[in-house]
Amino acid sequence: MTMTKPHILLLGEIRHAKSEWEALSDVATLSACDSANREEFIKDLKGKYSDIVAVYRTFPSVAITGRFDAELLKEFPSTFKYICHNGAGYDQIDVAPCTDRGIHISNCPSTVDDATADVNMFLILGALRNFNGAMINLRKGNWNAGVPLSNDPDGKVLGILGMGGIGRALKKRAEAFGMTVQYYNRKELSPELAAGAKYVSFDELLATSDVLSLNLPLNANTRHTINKEAFGKMKDGIIIVNTARGAVMDEAALVDALASGKVKNAGLDVFEAEPKIHPGLMSNEKVILLPHMGTLTYETQKKMEVQVIDNIRAALTTAKLNTIVPEQAGLQ
Repeated sequence: MTMTKPHILLLGEIRHAKSEWEALSDVATLSACDSANREEFIKDLKGKYSDIVAVYRTFPSVAITGRFDAELLKEFPSTFKYICHNGAGYDQIDVAPCTDRGIHISNCPSTVDDATADVNMFLILGALRNFNGAMINLRKGNWNAGVPLSNDPDGKVLGILGMGGIGRALKKRAEAFGMTVQYYNRKELSPELAAGAKYVSFDELLATSDVLSLNLPLNANTRHTINKEAFGKMKDGIIIVNTARGAVMDEAALVDALASGKVKNAGLDVFEAEPKIHPGLMSNEKVILLPHMGTLTYETQKKMEVQVIDNIRAALTTAKLNTIVPEQAGLQ
């Protein structure tokens, strides 16, 4: 008797690891989602997707399925056990209802660290040196006339809010430019992981950092962590960069802080309602804006796709995910 292979559904597109995806067919039946919207997807979960065991999920697929929330999860078949997500952040997935239904989630943590930290350091240097204003001035035909003197990174205190893998990769880069690094996490890191970075309270981080880098995940507890009250605790003329998620900072409050001079310059790779950007940021030459380019390199995208595929293979062959999300770490 021939055993039926488990059904795996691709939500989105695989661009760089096509051969690795096709190789999964030795242990699974593979299909790609062609539902047009959330309503049709839910209908298809009762039909052609009624036996799926796992999904390979991409960020853009939210345009079809919507959030993976309790409402959607209740429509999945009883066979469904794994969400293998392509991305370090997984704020489009509600973890609690997944856990309640016995659905395990994997993400791509370490593979994104270096590429994102590179963008992070670019934004820090660009904001400190006022490169955005200078480039705009140049394009207006004014060379460097009227461009104010900027600041060196050497000797500045970098405060990292969220010292995970990206934060630690950023620390190495910042120290190469002569910066001193301090950080705040919910829990202090081991001496090995901290590698000399000073652990401080949240309020001390705000009050004593010359540059503040946001590297914390977005969830219900971290939304608008940086708000009007937080800005009030910072040094005048602080530099702020964000490569985490836009909604960890109140963009309207940032616009006000830039106008008042509390924030001297900012560098942003993420936005609250991306691809929409607050008009007060779009029009402000003090802000370097990037279109969420943290992981947009060929090498990193390929590694992320392979990591998702490896998670699927591990789930099917060992019933365990290689990189299960922290909230579910004790479930395997």
